[in-house]
Amino acid sequence: MINHMRSSVYIFLFIAFTLLGCEPVTNPKSKITPGLSDDSLLTLVQHRTFQYFWEGAEPVSGLARERIHLDGDYPEHDASVITTGGSGFGMMAILVAIERGFISREEGFQRFRHQVDWLAKADRFHGAWSHWIDGTTGKVKPFSENDNGADIVETALLMQGLLAVKQFFIQGNPEEQNLAADIDKLWREVEWSWFTKGGEDVIYWHWSPDKGWKMNHPIEGYNECLIVYVLAASSPTYPVSTDAFHKGWAREGQIKHQAMPYNTLLELKHNGAPTFGGPLFWAHYSFLGLDPRNLTDAYADYWRHNMNHTLINRQWCVENPGKFNGYSEKCWGLTASYSPKFYQAHAPGLENDHGVISPTAALSSMPYTPEYSLQTMRFFYETLGEKIWGRYGFYDAFSIHHNWFPSDYLAIDQGPIVVMIENYRTGLLWNLFMQDPDIKRGLDKLGFTYMNK
Repeated sequence: MINHMRSSVYIFLFIAFTLLGCEPVTNPKSKITPGLSDDSLLTLVQHRTFQYFWEGAEPVSGLARERIHLDGDYPEHDASVITTGGSGFGMMAILVAIERGFISREEGFQRFRHQVDWLAKADRFHGAWSHWIDGTTGKVKPFSENDNGADIVETALLMQGLLAVKQFFIQGNPEEQNLAADIDKLWREVEWSWFTKGGEDVIYWHWSPDKGWKMNHPIEGYNECLIVYVLAASSPTYPVSTDAFHKGWAREGQIKHQAMPYNTLLELKHNGAPTFGGPLFWAHYSFLGLDPRNLTDAYADYWRHNMNHTLINRQWCVENPGKFNGYSEKCWGLTASYSPKFYQAHAPGLENDHGVISPTAALSSMPYTPEYSLQTMRFFYETLGEKIWGRYGFYDAFSIHHNWFPSDYLAIDQGPIVVMIENYRTGLLWNLFMQDPDIKRGLDKLGFTYMNK
């Protein structure tokens, strides 16, 4: 009986993977092809990394698994855990795949149609999704004891991707226009103003149906969460006030900063890392769709800030005050990722640098430091490829110093690689997201200037 049930499960998973264009995850040995042109290498990295969200997708929902460990060293039930923000990144990666010809427009549309229908039926709280969702049921998978409800940051990262998809299909055929309309409905149902906890001048990160506001985490800058305030101000149905942005996020102006590490201006005060800046995903997550080119407000020039943030991170690794083996001008990049201690927010500063390089840090910074990022991409591929290149591109993190080379992936690190490389090459996701009229109104409301205003 047990064997029969196990066989039935295998058959079901095979059918689900087949219907969604997904394949069971294995880790074939990857060949390294030295001497590729920069253009060919960029395309190869995008194509291989995109597959995390295509063939590696959770088969019932079609959305992004939180993690994929190709050595199978994680609990079996984790294979069904959906990451909300990572799924938004994956949607953007699929748009890149359509434009690059990795898949057809129809294939991409069908996947999006399935994802949107699934998200509409999944658990939501005041229109917002949870951080993790069980892909087989659509029910919340608690992130922690008190984090078992809405996560407005993860919702924002998902919505950034959804709005890009909406703009991509909004002028398409009738079926594509219906998809855009259904995304718009989800967008309008997110009650951003609810997360001000009754009208406070700040947005709170979490709300639970049985714990309420117990997490009590106001979203204050600077970190990865600028996109939350942009979307909340842009909402046509549940907008937040400009006071929440200026008094909450910007801390009544205290977000302004004038640090000069390595004679390089860091003009925003990074939470917990004011001297050298925080992990590099802070320069990526909000800016997958939000275009930092010529983007300024009362507090920063965001292109300059993100470029300088990247340069400081690289220079820290070049100077290598922690004396870690392997750091160099070609091998740099500190951000939140896997670590020998499971997961760490790696960043410059002796207390935050553990000798771990995360490929997404340098590669997702491609728009800001193209020469340095390309140099590092080639080093990763040609020199370290046999240790860190696998089925879905570069593994999440490694340490030459600790001789640590796990074959593990995280959705939130893979997605930005595909998206930010494409923004460097064509500006695709920036152009789509910034076309949305609600976003333009929100940016105007908050006092931003930006390209094509």
